[in-house]
Amino acid sequence: MLTREIFTSETHQWFMFGRDPEKPDKIIDTNQYMVRTKNNALLMDPGGIELFSAMLANVVKQVPVNQITHLFASHQDPDIISSLGLWDRALDNATLHAPWLWEGFIRHFGMNSITYDALPDEGNTLTIDAVDLQFLPAHYLHASGNFHVYDPRAKILMSGDVGASLEPPGMPLEVKDFEAHTRHMTMFHQRWMPSNAAKNDWVERVSKLRIDKMCPQHGRIFTGDNVKRFLDWFYKLEVGNAIK
Repeated sequence: MLTREIFTSETHQWFMFGRDPEKPDKIIDTNQYMVRTKNNALLMDPGGIELFSAMLANVVKQVPVNQITHLFASHQDPDIISSLGLWDRALDNATLHAPWLWEGFIRHFGMNSITYDALPDEGNTLTIDAVDLQFLPAHYLHASGNFHVYDPRAKILMSGDVGASLEPPGMPLEVKDFEAHTRHMTMFHQRWMPSNAAKNDWVERVSKLRIDKMCPQHGRIFTGDNVKRFLDWFYKLEVGNAIK
């Protein structure tokens, strides 16, 4: 599994984990992210049960396991959080931040020692070692209860399924040619995103943020001007196309 540091400062670091060559065929490739602060770490969308061993092995190279004190699940899908039952056994003192709407569903993955922090629909802010991380509402993109994570100091938006692409193994880490990249994103967003109203509300709110990197859960990271190119493209895209 690839580990890449995508931001570093005196206060905290961001890491991406993904491109696992041992991933079983026919399972969608996923990106996992982690913020490490002075004494704590937040794992975001830590992945499916099949990735747990590779994730744990790579994460502990960056942070002691006892400093993984926070998990985040953008929504309830198995590629997001079906590893929860194994993290529950590995972590002694952790809190899972996830939508209130999905608590009764997410607990099916196994949860005895981890504390569930039910995020309200309007979102909130987590402060760890003086680093603020905002849980932004992204409902219906694609789950009916859904959040993204924004770091105003690093100017990074972890955007869950928004910005995702479906590509064969070996894809680059970052988007270089945005126009060429749209062919990998169009079907995903049109089919998995159900609401044009929710999409446009999200674009209007996110466009007001300062974003240097937009990091989806599948595919490539958007940097620099490609963030705005994506927002403009997504605003114009008609979604929910399964209903003719």
